[in-house]
Amino acid sequence: MNARLDHRNPLVFDTHELGRRPGALQRLTRTVSAPGAPAAFGVEGVIGVPEGAPVELDLRLESVMEGVLVTGTSRATAEGECVRCLEPLRLDVEADFQELFSYPDADDRGRTAEPGDDAEDEERLFVEDDLFDLEPVLRDAVVLALPMQPVCREDCPGLCPDCGARLEEDPDHHHDAVDIRWAALQGLAESIRDGEKDDMSGDAPGSARVDEKQEK
Repeated sequence: MNARLDHRNPLVFDTHELGRRPGALQRLTRTVSAPGAPAAFGVEGVIGVPEGAPVELDLRLESVMEGVLVTGTSRATAEGECVRCLEPLRLDVEADFQELFSYPDADDRGRTAEPGDDAEDEERLFVEDDLFDLEPVLRDAVVLALPMQPVCREDCPGLCPDCGARLEEDPDHHHDAVDIRWAALQGLAESIRDGEKDDMSGDAPGSARVDEKQEK
């Protein structure tokens, strides 16, 4: 059995004043705080609306035969990391949504029904004791409005793939291309030169000893 809705929750709305007369309308504006995990408004590790950040809501509630039709717009500021340069970013997000919250005593054809009567109830949202919880609808709308690949700006040059330097700070940054076949030969040549230097440094003392014997 589901827990009863708490009217003190800012994302729980009371429809008592709206009533059940089809066609009745009610408009609401409310600013709420974004929840944290596990109901966070965002994609973990990518971008999201920080916990406690303000979310502005403009709502239109309409009483229909089956329940309460909620149409709304949310506005918030998301924070994340640019996928190209890895710098922090802030992004204004606006999300539109619409959802029908069904009365528990009537299905979508106006017939008597109770929550749990069929598998479709798992996907339906209900008005309970004249209250409905907007959180799951709002969370889905905000998450879908967020970019999956956020960037600080469209032309962000990102990072150097070779050394990780920020190309924004050094537009002329580059590395000389080296053919890996020549790189191997260059390494071999350097090893030979190092060996020759060692031989030359080792011969000098021997020659000096020979000269000393000849003088004696």
